[in-house]
Amino acid sequence: ILYPDDRKPSLYTGQFGDCKGSSAVNVTRFDAAYYKDNMTVLFHLAGNTAIANESLMMYIGVYAYGEGRFDLTFDPCSANIASLCPLNASIPIEANGIIPVAQSDVAAIPPIALGIPDFEGEAILRIFSNSTQAEIGCYSAVVTNGATFSQPKPVGTVLGVFALIALLASFATAVYGDSVPVMRKHYAHSLSVLVVFSVFQHVFFTGALSMNWPSVLVAWWSNFAWSGGMIYSSSMQRSINKLIGNNLGNTLHVGAAGSGTNQDNVGGGFDISSIYRRDQLFKRDLVNKTTGFTWYGQPVQAGLPLPGNYSGFAGTLAQENIRISNAFMTGFLWLLILLVILVASVIAFKWVLEAFVAIKIMKNERMTFFRKHWIGYTTLVALRTLFIAFFMMMFLTMFQFSYQSSGGVKAVAAIIFILFFIGIPACVAYAIYVGLASQGTVRKSEHPVEQVEARQPPKFLAKFGITKSISTYSFRRQSAHLEEDHASIHDDEEYVKKFGWLAARFRRTRWWFFAVWTLYEFIRACFYAGASGQPMTQVFGLLVVEFLFFAFILWARPFEGQRLNVLVVYLLGFSKVATVALSSAFNVAFNLERITTTVIGIVIIVIQGVLVIVTMIAILVGAFSSYMSITRNHDDFRPRRMAGVREKYFKHLDRTATDVPRPPKPEPVEIIPEYTPRASYFALPMRSQTPGMDGESSQTPVRRGRAASGVSYRSASGSYSNLPRGARLHRPSWTSRDFSETRDDYSGTPIDMSRNVPEDDTAMATPTRSESRTPKRRSVTMPISMPPPMPNLDELQIGGDRSSLNVIGDVPSPIVRPRSGTFSGSRTNTPTPGDRNSVHTRSTTLDMPARDNRGPLTPAVERDEEPFN
Repeated sequence: ILYPDDRKPSLYTGQFGDCKGSSAVNVTRFDAAYYKDNMTVLFHLAGNTAIANESLMMYIGVYAYGEGRFDLTFDPCSANIASLCPLNASIPIEANGIIPVAQSDVAAIPPIALGIPDFEGEAILRIFSNSTQAEIGCYSAVVTNGATFSQPKPVGTVLGVFALIALLASFATAVYGDSVPVMRKHYAHSLSVLVVFSVFQHVFFTGALSMNWPSVLVAWWSNFAWSGGMIYSSSMQRSINKLIGNNLGNTLHVGAAGSGTNQDNVGGGFDISSIYRRDQLFKRDLVNKTTGFTWYGQPVQAGLPLPGNYSGFAGTLAQENIRISNAFMTGFLWLLILLVILVASVIAFKWVLEAFVAIKIMKNERMTFFRKHWIGYTTLVALRTLFIAFFMMMFLTMFQFSYQSSGGVKAVAAIIFILFFIGIPACVAYAIYVGLASQGTVRKSEHPVEQVEARQPPKFLAKFGITKSISTYSFRRQSAHLEEDHASIHDDEEYVKKFGWLAARFRRTRWWFFAVWTLYEFIRACFYAGASGQPMTQVFGLLVVEFLFFAFILWARPFEGQRLNVLVVYLLGFSKVATVALSSAFNVAFNLERITTTVIGIVIIVIQGVLVIVTMIAILVGAFSSYMSITRNHDDFRPRRMAGVREKYFKHLDRTATDVPRPPKPEPVEIIPEYTPRASYFALPMRSQTPGMDGESSQTPVRRGRAASGVSYRSASGSYSNLPRGARLHRPSWTSRDFSETRDDYSGTPIDMSRNVPEDDTAMATPTRSESRTPKRRSVTMPISMPPPMPNLDELQIGGDRSSLNVIGDVPSPIVRPRSGTFSGSRTNTPTPGDRNSVHTRSTTLDMPARDNRGPLTPAVERDEEPFN
């Protein structure tokens, strides 16, 4: 079977470095490749030496996840490598060929190694002198299968585009408009560039911890190196190398084995006796192969860690081919470049607008606020950029101090450190002072009397004889006083113009949060850089800091925009705590297996990946919300189907700007089941129960108020008569027909309404608060006071022009206005006279007295009853 010479190997070596430090054999090319399809190992070696004449023994070992998987010891003379048999200074070293291998030789290589991303392996070549049996050369190369998470060009470009979208959207909301409070309100809800870079830098600078990282993590972090200023440029690195000189420092400071240094223990070391006491050395013919192979790496530069070693910040930067000694200058130079680009862009934008106005493309009244204050905008853009870069520069400068390298670079780092350490906190402190003065909260020598509280001293002070009460200032009262008497700091236009780059995005009551954020970032930088040589102190101290800040920010929820709170408070805070906690497992003191560390690394990638994906989604949503903000004055909003969303969004902005809690939801009204009376409760006939008008009982009728019955008026309103049990419908007028029917049915003893019975006291008693279900309002049809005594029926005169105390006039019956309902269009649930005798009505309504011929409610009575229905 013929295979293409340029096919991709199953496993192959990449970059390689000197693990001896002073190898007598200078190897300029070292690569090997394993082809599973034909079970062969392709081998290339090139270099030179100063040794005059020496016979050699060579050893190649392949390691995967910290364990030996394949090794081969051979004599170059037996393997037909003429340039190494013997080694001669006058003959360049050139060896290449194909070594057939058996299945047993590669049985230790797991099948997953051929497809897993960022396979963690290394190949080590050791050269021994036969005369001294000493190692005279050692080279280590990384072994890979080609699958990797490291895609800095495509992934980094996409992330950069998203960051640019966030930058443009944020800038657009900051410059559009002419009212400073309105502009600030819309700017506060655009996605913050500070938050975007905080997310990206959190991902990348996790690799600055002095841990022994798995290969998958450093490959993943390389996609975010640009956010930390670690962008490789060959010309820039050559310039920095000239400044630094030969003082490259020692990568062992961060736990990384440096290339060009003596690393006897690389790959677990070697046993010289086992190499020279083998019973049988491998004797295989090397098939000459000089063309068609391109899968090999180059030797790493001095100052970089050995390929396959991913410890500390040096291992993270090695993915970018940047020396750890060059980290500060690389980040600082790219920051200067970014600062110049942003400042120049703002200035160019201003003059482009002026050109548009001059050629009549844009109206003169457009963007007047920005065109008038463009110098201030340029200054604030520069300050905002430096504020975002505060953590990065604090970390890089302090790391340069702790890392032994060039003195000239340290001098530059000291200057930059002073500028940032003094400049940014000074701006923050001044902004806090002006903000407090703007709100009138600068503490004075005397406080109002009502704001001073006296309390007893603590018990431990009492033991020392201190018993005098201590006067303390009531911050709670002060806070309430401020909220009532002082306007929001965001309404102070002068403050927003000067310090909006610090406080504009935060809530009215959390406008000072930028000071806490600055302190937090400085403490983080101290642990990352200052404790880089103490891994335990670094990781666990940082874990405490991240946890405390996470708890604080959960309480504060400082941002006015919900998206920012979701990103910073919940996702970013959780990711920082979880990442640092999981990273502690990579400490070399714990000596975890490399497969276990790889699994933990995948978990960290998932956590940080979710954070990055949500950030990208938030950038897109923020871009659309910024579009709605800058079109807030347009009546014809496109797309039209999103017009309702825009209105809701603007209402949300108005509500969150006040920083007032949402009004509480109305308490649900308790619906009491309708109470059905039992016949045994009453001894009176239930035909007609109008108080003082019926004579169906020989006893004084019991007054059944709502408190006595225990049933609320609201629950009773759903009954047939719309009134509680025992109550009679109040009629606005009476007719002679009504009294003739009542007189015919009257058979009881006249009722003396002026006499009280014991049950009256019970009925009139006020129920307890916990048991009362009586509504606070009472209808006019159910007065609280006892009704006045009614006249005797014999004294009443029926018929007349006017109604008086003893005369009932003739009044026409009320007109029933039909309305859709249960009972043939009645305005209430009261059946119409035509429906009372129908079978359907009698079968579907509650059982009511047989002689209850009451008419419908009048509109006036219905209005009285509506609050209870």
